[in-house]
Amino acid sequence: MSGNSTEWWRNSVIYQIYPRSFCDANGDGIGDLPGITQKLDYVKSLGVDAIWISPFFKSPMVDFGYDVADYRDVDPIFGRLQDFDQLIEAAHARGLKIIIDQILSHTSDRHPWFEESRASRDNPKADWYVWQDPKDDGNPPNNWVSVFGGGSWRWCTRRRQYYLANFLKEQPDLNVHNPEVQEQLLADMKFWLDRGVDGFRLDAVNFIFHQQALNDNPARPLKLDEKGLPPVNHYDYQWHKNDKSQPENLVFLQRVRKLLDQYPGTVTVGEVGDDNTHKIMAEYTTDQRLHMAYSFDLLTEDCSAPFLRETLEKNRAVIEKGWPCWSISNHDVPRSITRWNRGFSPALAHKRTPLFLLMQLTLRGSVCVYQGEELGLAEADIAFEDLVDPYGINLWPEFKGRDGCRTPMPWTNTSADNAGFTTGKPWLPVSEEHQNLAVNLQEDSQYSMLNQFRALIEWHRHLPNSLATAQQEVIDTDNDLMVFVRHTEKERLLVVLNLGATEEVFSLPEAFVGAEDITPNLFAKEHSGSTLVLPPAGACVLQSIP
Repeated sequence: MSGNSTEWWRNSVIYQIYPRSFCDANGDGIGDLPGITQKLDYVKSLGVDAIWISPFFKSPMVDFGYDVADYRDVDPIFGRLQDFDQLIEAAHARGLKIIIDQILSHTSDRHPWFEESRASRDNPKADWYVWQDPKDDGNPPNNWVSVFGGGSWRWCTRRRQYYLANFLKEQPDLNVHNPEVQEQLLADMKFWLDRGVDGFRLDAVNFIFHQQALNDNPARPLKLDEKGLPPVNHYDYQWHKNDKSQPENLVFLQRVRKLLDQYPGTVTVGEVGDDNTHKIMAEYTTDQRLHMAYSFDLLTEDCSAPFLRETLEKNRAVIEKGWPCWSISNHDVPRSITRWNRGFSPALAHKRTPLFLLMQLTLRGSVCVYQGEELGLAEADIAFEDLVDPYGINLWPEFKGRDGCRTPMPWTNTSADNAGFTTGKPWLPVSEEHQNLAVNLQEDSQYSMLNQFRALIEWHRHLPNSLATAQQEVIDTDNDLMVFVRHTEKERLLVVLNLGATEEVFSLPEAFVGAEDITPNLFAKEHSGSTLVLPPAGACVLQSIP
């Protein structure tokens, strides 16, 4: 299903590649850009439209590339600028778009900008980062806390001031209120646009600006867990009213959009993490700002029908002409086959995984799929001594971090070459369970997860073009069925998904009695007259012409 060719990104399927873990071409144990180029035929075979590549910029790798030390160069572990140019050329030759990560809210503390900024209070880049004097008693300026644990303010002995770091202490926040910083960030984006990228995934896009008054964040009522304990991460103890999602962000995003409009066909997708994500997504995805955005709403543990109905209705109520990009898994959260199947048997979990993709493909919006989801990879179990993610190390053992979803891609079922990932020692252990789901084992099996994924993408591609921007209405069934309608003046699509563990019966709306059944043949159902019977993990898609 595709819309206007000038807006290829609507209803597109974007495949996220975490380069450290995709394919290692030089045998140093870390995936690289030439490795991605080697596997482009595989990516093309999936039927996706675009690739989003997580950061490959020069970096000390404290946060594995999200701490940028040079926005215009490739880190040597990933290759050279020439390797990126070759990747772009090879991808475009196969009809694949390339989207790269861009981090606009912070840099590495080893970036030359920060090294100059912290040297004194009166150098040319003194105001390029967020600096503030301590309170009279020496404490930080306010109560803001870091996403990764601890306070957001870090003391600098050279300037005798605090600097803001919303993530790790090695990731100081840029002062984007400074016009010079804005100009520099836009120039760095232009550098990659001129090299042929098709767009940007903007990391933590609502963190770009902070409130200049630096008011305290208000306390948030604590949500206790099943043991009656408060959240592990004290970031959840506040409403983040002042440290992100500021109105100045809207103006700056208009400048970003104006830049991209100079390169027809390019796109932005923003990552939005906020207490009110749907409102922020609606504000950010307009004709003058971002093309699309995704939130963490579908990256949570809950995938029950009531939760999904509520989430989709909240989104529909506010987003209007804006555009969501639905993501249920990425490099920051446990893999969906684990996260969304807790309490289900392994056999049913296996059947449910294609159901999640069918939901993504039929919702109003675009789709982002994380590498390995097409293989049905579960979250890998990583021992503490093998952890490298500072987020997990800081909050262990209650939170194990993000390494379990970042383990190497299994290309083969052989241990000698670490499942075809590298001839060296892999930066994270290769999961033995993942080797049993390797690409080479799934290629020739018609009903393997890999080929089910391909079949669903191909099915999606042949849906009517008019449905690309169709409106969406969720039907409340008060059970484990997830039901929604996509509709235009010319066509209607009814999607019914059984997310529960028992059989469910659904009475069809009158408009869909006798409608054409276009359900992918991967899903079980009984359809007779106005009655639909779905087993667990069953689904039905009906198309009606008013």
